[in-house]
Amino acid sequence: MMSRIKLSHWAAACFALFFALAVPALAQQAPPEAAPTGAPAQTEILAPPPGVADASSDVAGHIPIADMFLRADIVVQAVLLILVLASLWSWTIIFNKAMSLSGLKRKAKKFEKVFWSGQSLDELYQQFGANNDHPMTAMFIAALREWRRAFEGGIPRDAQLAGVRERIDKAMNVTILRETDALEKGLGWLATIGAVSTFIGLFGTVWGIMNSFSAIAARHDTTLAVVAPGIAEALFATAAGLFAAIPAVIFYNRFVNEIGRYTNSLDAFADEFSAILSRQLDEKSR
Repeated sequence: MMSRIKLSHWAAACFALFFALAVPALAQQAPPEAAPTGAPAQTEILAPPPGVADASSDVAGHIPIADMFLRADIVVQAVLLILVLASLWSWTIIFNKAMSLSGLKRKAKKFEKVFWSGQSLDELYQQFGANNDHPMTAMFIAALREWRRAFEGGIPRDAQLAGVRERIDKAMNVTILRETDALEKGLGWLATIGAVSTFIGLFGTVWGIMNSFSAIAARHDTTLAVVAPGIAEALFATAAGLFAAIPAVIFYNRFVNEIGRYTNSLDAFADEFSAILSRQLDEKSR
């Protein structure tokens, strides 16, 4: 029993000695430093390993159009050249037709304003006889010439009045048809380009895809580097066909509608002018 008491006293004494030595040592240590508050570390994009292409540059980049044309097959190149020429020709027709119709509308409004200003028919004939540069004046001059021919042998008899009216109407109708045909000149090309260009582009697309499959079969490789150039050339042919066809179709429909409205205005003026001449025939025959 006594030995146990001594042993416990000895353990307590050792613990007290360790505590007396450890506490001062811990008190002398420096306090912990705060976390760093400086600028955060800058991170940089690591370069790709050697032999590995940069994926971001492949995604953002594209194949230039000139390179696609130069690397294309001779058939695809011929298709692209045809489509470029067709597009240039269609835009030439579009600009010429737009300017022509705009000028004709402006001249027609000016002529109608002078016609209804109250001048006599003889004065109008002298004014526009040598300047019939648009369909409305051409129709007016044709009708008035036929009118004058009817009075060269004197005032026509009552039995001749119906024939005079018929000849005047025919002269105006023939003039309208002739001028309308002149206005529609070139629209056939727009219709053809709009209808055929898409099929020409589709032919180039099919041919380019065939070349892509041939390259796959020759190299026994289906990676994107082998397939992508041929597919890009093929789709470029389709895009060129649409680029030539869409404006041609749009402006063809627009010009057809504008020419139709202009022809209706010519018909309306012809009816009014025919009524005026018929009235004067009735007055002169009395």
